[in-house]
Amino acid sequence: MSVPDVHRTVDAVWKLESARIVAGLTRMVRDVGLAEELAQDALVAALEQWPGSGVPDNPAAWLTTTARRRAVDHIRRSERLTRKQEQIARRLEQEQDREQDDVLRLMLLSCHPVLPTEARAALTLRLLGGLTAEEIARAFLVTGTVITQRIAAAKRTLAERRVAIDLPDGAELAGRLSSVLEVIYLIFNEGYSATSGDDLMRPGLCLEALRLGRLLAESAPREAEVHALVALMEIQASRSASRTGPAGEPVQLHEQNRGRWDQLLIRRGFTAMLRAREIGGTPGPYLLQAAIAVSHAQARTAEETDWARIAELYGALVRLLPTPVVQLNRAVALGMAHGPQAGLDLVDSLINDPALRDYHLLPSVRGDLLVRLGRGEEARLEFHRAASLTGNASERAFLLRRAEAIAVTGRSASLPTLAQAARDFLGRDDLDAATLRSYGQTLRRLCLALGGQMPLAALTADAVAQAFATAWGGAAAGTWNRHRAAVRSFGAWAALDDLAAGLERRAEARPGSRSRALAGAQLDALWSRDDLPLRERTLWCLLHESAAGVKAVLALDVEDLDLDDRRARTGRGWVSWRSRTAVLLPRLLAGRTRGPVFLSDRRPGPARTPEPADLCPDTGRRRLSYERAEYLFKKSTRSLDPARNGYTLHQLKPRPAPR
Repeated sequence: MSVPDVHRTVDAVWKLESARIVAGLTRMVRDVGLAEELAQDALVAALEQWPGSGVPDNPAAWLTTTARRRAVDHIRRSERLTRKQEQIARRLEQEQDREQDDVLRLMLLSCHPVLPTEARAALTLRLLGGLTAEEIARAFLVTGTVITQRIAAAKRTLAERRVAIDLPDGAELAGRLSSVLEVIYLIFNEGYSATSGDDLMRPGLCLEALRLGRLLAESAPREAEVHALVALMEIQASRSASRTGPAGEPVQLHEQNRGRWDQLLIRRGFTAMLRAREIGGTPGPYLLQAAIAVSHAQARTAEETDWARIAELYGALVRLLPTPVVQLNRAVALGMAHGPQAGLDLVDSLINDPALRDYHLLPSVRGDLLVRLGRGEEARLEFHRAASLTGNASERAFLLRRAEAIAVTGRSASLPTLAQAARDFLGRDDLDAATLRSYGQTLRRLCLALGGQMPLAALTADAVAQAFATAWGGAAAGTWNRHRAAVRSFGAWAALDDLAAGLERRAEARPGSRSRALAGAQLDALWSRDDLPLRERTLWCLLHESAAGVKAVLALDVEDLDLDDRRARTGRGWVSWRSRTAVLLPRLLAGRTRGPVFLSDRRPGPARTPEPADLCPDTGRRRLSYERAEYLFKKSTRSLDPARNGYTLHQLKPRPAPR
């Protein structure tokens, strides 16, 4: 049969049988469009094969069988594809779970408790935020070199301590998550209320903290405190646009334009809060703080704020987190809920807490409460004192404006202030450099504790005793007596009553009694402690290995060091050290090439600008003081001292070898 004849036969058979074939295929594949395509495939196969093989005896049956085979093949392929897709989906789901676990592992690693807080924040922003060292440095107002060194030191510490990247279980995971939450909230707070610099806020840090919080919530979806922190940050961030005025000045919460609050962020915060509550369990500190933020966000106006509820929540938070800062926040809520006197009573109970001695919000809150009580003169002094303590230029200008807005009345307007008298006292020509430095430390601390704008005539022995208890209550007897002598000299010069009347002279240890060098077992116990900061460990090892004086070691500058020869030049010769110090010193310096070797924890405030020689040009921090170093050593060695008083740095000097 010729090809045209075959094609005519195929066409005739197709016209007669196509409907039946398509109907049967539709029943098989449940898709009429697909059934028609399969039937067409059978028709094409007939047109290709029949001219060569001949028309079969039953052409309709051939077309039907071929079409059904194509349908069976399609069904099998579909089933295999479905199974493959299911396998791929399961694999992708497992990969996604592993990826989330990997992110959580990296967060836990970068926020490991063995790292200092600043290193945790820098490493987290670098590894999880993808920020460059320069971007992180701009956010924290330090140099890129400092951040690079900080990150490198953190990685080195993790490697040396062989910190595993495995996910911990149970209680250990909860503890490690707490460290992550602390770092994320620290980053957020530094952006939300900058501790230093010219601007009140650094929005980039807030956004990065929010992103990290959301990422952590995806990686740990069953952790209520994680969702609570996200809720807290979302709601606080919603107020960003209304927190500053046209000139960048702070706007207090009760004065903010709530119409400018970001409703999308508030809704996201509410959603995160609902997730935290659905998970259940005992409310943690972040959930309670988020509940406080929710109460503020639910009030349409400042007057509608449920301060009684907020005060209750702060009461619950204090039971979980009894820190002085939480107590101070609770005082604000009590002052709004039950009157300013209730808040002032709590604030006054915190005045002598050493943890708040340089915290500018303590006098700021006290000033607010005093204004509401009509005690303007006292409030003015508190605002001035708060301004001298803050490192943020916008906040300082705001506090000074608040102080200046309170009129000075009566005789106090013409009286000399404590700060003026201190400047005049230190400006005398009959003080040598050492005495001037010692007296200056005492009077600077008094001005910060009592307020430099305090009228000199209002300075009393009771006020001085209170300041001493806060600043030097745990200091060594020699330190206490030195500051006491400075106050006595200042009081005599200013023709005031004995300002040291409330300060008993402390008995100093006799040579050879408590000044004995620490024994080998005590030193071994000290060196084996892993919880000690790098700065303290380095200082103590250097003092012990060099047998040098404390003041000489604290006076060392980076430029004096010869790390290769393990020695440093001093005014009278050389200080040398051994292997333990040789390991620690490079890590402490982290690449610094100038400035003091041992630095304080914080940058000095504007009222405490040190001499250029005592200031690190890279970090902006001042030289660690003898008093602070002594206090930290005594505090750290109380557990080693049978009398529970702690030891002095002089006792690190090794005993002379017996003859």
